[in-house]
Amino acid sequence: MMSEEDLPPILRNKHFQSESAFAPESLLREARRQKKMTDKATPAICVLDPDGDLVRRLKLDGRGRTDPDWACYHTELHRFEESGIEFGVVPCAVGASFAVLVAEELFASGCKLLISITSAGQLQVLQPPPYFVLIERALRDEGTSYHYLAPSEFSHAGAETLARVADAFNSLAVPVYSGAVWTTDAPFRETEEAIAAARAQGLLAVEMEAAALYAFAQARDKPVLCFAHVTNQMGSIEGDFEKGEADGAVDALALLVLTARRFSDAGNTQPALPKQS
Repeated sequence: MMSEEDLPPILRNKHFQSESAFAPESLLREARRQKKMTDKATPAICVLDPDGDLVRRLKLDGRGRTDPDWACYHTELHRFEESGIEFGVVPCAVGASFAVLVAEELFASGCKLLISITSAGQLQVLQPPPYFVLIERALRDEGTSYHYLAPSEFSHAGAETLARVADAFNSLAVPVYSGAVWTTDAPFRETEEAIAAARAQGLLAVEMEAAALYAFAQARDKPVLCFAHVTNQMGSIEGDFEKGEADGAVDALALLVLTARRFSDAGNTQPALPKQS
């Protein structure tokens, strides 16, 4: 059996049951003090938009507004309404560590449900892109999840969170599949051998955030739901990376509304929260 000294640094000295000495609440407190911001809550339903396509479309349409009281040092939060539901969206938080940093700050600021819609590369040919994958579990080929949960092969979405959206997307114009994906920190190190191994495991797509977000969700008992927007075949064909109407923003908005409604009670847009399993 390996001693802790023989393990790589990312697996050493994690102490998962211990509280962090550095908390998001402390960072936000000082940011608000320095920037003279009020302690205003975010919308209850927040969205991570790693590619920024959704926010760019909202700006183009003259919709949404930058939240002046979002105290994150690294990002902006935009508020908008769709079908009577208020959302907060943070664009361009790409990669596992950045996504979880923002997730920590969002939940510390009043978020009750976090939805991530990230661009992803196709592994299994389900149909020509674009389409969505509701991520049920994610291969932990990144670093951030190992700071939240003990080593294992996959991070999993919460069972009750997944149950809330069962059969929710039948009316969506773009198909929504369900299954497992590969989360990587290094998209330009997706070798043919690594891709073949991921396909042999039945993984549907490759992206950069889900494994860490689900590990955070389980460790912090927070509802997080991740979608992969499969838009490309990793540049292997000419004309790749086509996302659909308005760079995929139209379909993403429809997906968000259908998801949010499943977390609302009788039309109340404040989500009725599941417990993380």
